[in-house]
Amino acid sequence: MANDMTKGNPVKLILSFMLPLLLGNLFQQLYSMADTIIVGRTIGVQALAAVGATGSISFLMIGFVQGITSGFAVITAQRFGAGSEAGVRRSAAASISLSIITAVIMTAVSALAARPLLELMKTPPDIIDMSYDYIIVIFCGISSAVFFNLFSAIVRSLGDSRTPLIFLVLASILNIILDFALILGFGMGVEGAGYATVTAQIFSGILCFIYSMKKYKILRLHKEDWHFDRSFWGMHLAAGLPMAFQFSITAIGSMTIQAALNSLGSTPVAAFTAGSKIDQFATLPLISLGVAIATYAAQNYGAGKINRVRDGVTKAAFLSIAWSIIGGAIVIIFSRPLTSLFIGDGAEEVINLSKQYLMINGCCYIMVGLLFVYRNALQGISRSVLALIAGVCELVMRALVAFVLVGTLGFTAVCIASPTAWLSATVWLMAVYFIVIKKIK
Repeated sequence: MANDMTKGNPVKLILSFMLPLLLGNLFQQLYSMADTIIVGRTIGVQALAAVGATGSISFLMIGFVQGITSGFAVITAQRFGAGSEAGVRRSAAASISLSIITAVIMTAVSALAARPLLELMKTPPDIIDMSYDYIIVIFCGISSAVFFNLFSAIVRSLGDSRTPLIFLVLASILNIILDFALILGFGMGVEGAGYATVTAQIFSGILCFIYSMKKYKILRLHKEDWHFDRSFWGMHLAAGLPMAFQFSITAIGSMTIQAALNSLGSTPVAAFTAGSKIDQFATLPLISLGVAIATYAAQNYGAGKINRVRDGVTKAAFLSIAWSIIGGAIVIIFSRPLTSLFIGDGAEEVINLSKQYLMINGCCYIMVGLLFVYRNALQGISRSVLALIAGVCELVMRALVAFVLVGTLGFTAVCIASPTAWLSATVWLMAVYFIVIKKIK
C-alpha cells in the first residue's frame, strides 16, 4: 500500500521502507549470484572470469537505466508528498514515455558497443569470446531492465517498497531454475546465464506493471496525463540524467580498474569477481538505506518539511555506520569460506587474492555507507548535479589508481581503488549536503 512518509517517526518509516528494499536487492543480486556460482562451479574458472570481466560494462549500461528511472521517480515522489494526485499521474505518464525512448537508445548503443568495450578494456584473449556471448544477450534485453526498474521506482515513490519485492522473489526463483536448465540441461554455457537473467526480468517487469496499475488508483492514467509538456518532461530529465550519469561515471571508474585488472591475467580477474560479489552482498543494507532516504527526502521536500529531511538523514547516517561495522567484520572474518562458495577449495591463489580484496574493502564500509546516505538525500531534494560531482570524484580517484598504481602494486592497487574513491566522494557529499540543507532551511 502507499505510504505517506511526511508524518510519523522518521526512523520507523525509513526502516519499514528499507527492509523490503533490502530483501528486494538481495533477490536481485541472486540474478548475478546464481549466474556466477553456477558458471564458476559447473563450467570452470575461465567462465567465471568471463562473466566477471563484463561486470563494469554491464554496470555502465544497466546503471544508467537504474539511475534515470530512479530520477524520474523522484519527481513522482515529490508530487505524492505534496498531495497532488494529478501530478503523480502526469509524472508517471512522462516517465513511461521517456523510458520507452531510453530503452530504444540504450539497446542500440549497448549492443553496438559491447565488443569494442571488451577490447578497449583488454579483456584476456582466452575469455573475451565467452564474455561477449554473455554480455550481448544482457544488452539486447536491456528494455526488460528499463521497464522493471521504472515501475518498481514509481511504486516505491508512493512509499510502497513491498510490491516490487514480491516480483523480484518470483523472478529470482525463475532465474535460478533457468540457469540450471539452460547451462546444465541444454549446455548453453555462459550465454544461457544471460538468457536466464533477461527472461526473469521480462517476467517480473510485466507482473509489476499489471499489478501496480490494478492496485493503485492513483496510477490509472487518463488521456490528458499523456499530454506533452516540454517543461515537465525537462523537469524529469533534469532529475533523471544526473542520476544516470552518476551511475555511468561510477561504472567508467570501475572499467578503468577492470582494464588494469585484465592486464594481470584471468586468475586475478576471477578473484576480483568472487570478491566483488561478496562485497556487493555485504553493502546491500547500505544501498537499500540510501534508496529509502531518497524517497523519504523527496516526499518531505515536496511537502516543504525540511526539518524532517534533516532529522531523517542524520539518523540514517548513524544506522549506516552501525551496519558498516557489522558487515565489515563479517566479510573480514569469513572471507575465505565465502570465496570458496564461488570456486570451491582447489584454486588457492584465487582464494587468497579474493581474501585480500575483502579485508581491505571491509575496513572501509563506513565511508561507502555515508556516501549512499548523503548522495541519495541530495538527489531526493533535487540536487542531483551536486551528487553527480561526487561521481566525478570517484572516477578521478579510480582512474589515478588504475593508471598510476596498478603497474607497481599489482592486485593490491585494485583492492584500494574503491576505498580511495569512496573517501573523496563522501567528503564532497557531506560538505555540500550540510551547506545546501542550511541554505534551504
